[in-house]
Amino acid sequence: MAVALAPPATDDNLMAWARRRLFSTWLDGLITVAFGALMIWAVARIVDWGVLDAVWTVAEKDRCREVDGACWSVIGARGRLILFGLYPHDEHWRSTLACIAIILTMGFSCIPKFWGLRRLPALWVAGFAIFILLMYGGILGLPVVRTEQWGGLSLTVFIFAAVVVIGMPLAVVLALARRSPLPVISGVANVIINFVRSLPLLAILFTAAVVVPFVVPDWAQGDKLVRVTLAFALFFACYQAEIIRAGLQAIPSGQEEAASALGMKYWSRVFDIMLPQAFRNSLPSTINQFVITFKETSIVTIIGFFEIMASGNAAVGTGEWVSQFVEVYVFVGAIYFAFVFGLSRYGAYLERRARLTHG
Repeated sequence: MAVALAPPATDDNLMAWARRRLFSTWLDGLITVAFGALMIWAVARIVDWGVLDAVWTVAEKDRCREVDGACWSVIGARGRLILFGLYPHDEHWRSTLACIAIILTMGFSCIPKFWGLRRLPALWVAGFAIFILLMYGGILGLPVVRTEQWGGLSLTVFIFAAVVVIGMPLAVVLALARRSPLPVISGVANVIINFVRSLPLLAILFTAAVVVPFVVPDWAQGDKLVRVTLAFALFFACYQAEIIRAGLQAIPSGQEEAASALGMKYWSRVFDIMLPQAFRNSLPSTINQFVITFKETSIVTIIGFFEIMASGNAAVGTGEWVSQFVEVYVFVGAIYFAFVFGLSRYGAYLERRARLTHG
């Protein structure tokens, strides 16, 4: 069947598109002109404040009181605190390499060669293990840096990566358990998922950080960061389990029945037929859950962790830089935007690829 191709983008086509979408009526044209003028004015003001009238170096910090632009000197002076928190100054290179390891892991995850229910988890486990070894040390002559000293961007990246690495396999287990024909297994999974989802994330993290030490013996308490990360991963897994279950329900039941009739074992049916389609069906929701999880890492500030938002607050906590809080929050917001925008664009790429491959 012949497929009609869209005409090439010429000036005439662009003009026709603009007339149809932006100037079809006098009201549409008025709104377009007004909104365009507002956008030009806003962009010009931002460029003036953030670039043209800004102070860039620490040596010129005294000029910050004289100019109307941004004082980016605070980033030069307090940038290490924002990025590394309380991590020892001489070991910042380890924190940098650890973050790069996770970023590279995300990058390699975009390559189709690494896709698959076995290779992709192995890639993430390897990247996460490198991150832990670099951050904690204790091997290859690296001094030990306890988790109480972790902070800044590296702590935010650690929490996000740990939640994904631990929570995704747990989500698969919960989703399969809830679909189990055995009433005990499906009932337990149902209780866990609904109970956790009925509680706010802050309550779960607060329980893990503060309440658990009062109700379990000292030998079972573990590290505070580990407890909070496991609780966060459980919260993520319960929401992601429902997303995966929805993807499984979208698969025609005849596929599993046909595979069973051909003699395929249960785990072969799950990993070779069911889960690949379930993840493809639930891809938009899964990417959205990743984005939400990355942003929710800032909640750990409330229970005493020095992640990037807390580091930003500390950077302007001294009298010298207290008036430069806008610049610091813009810098922190740009970091969040870079990660979140990258995740969303990767999700859009996967959706397009899935449509082309299976559409």
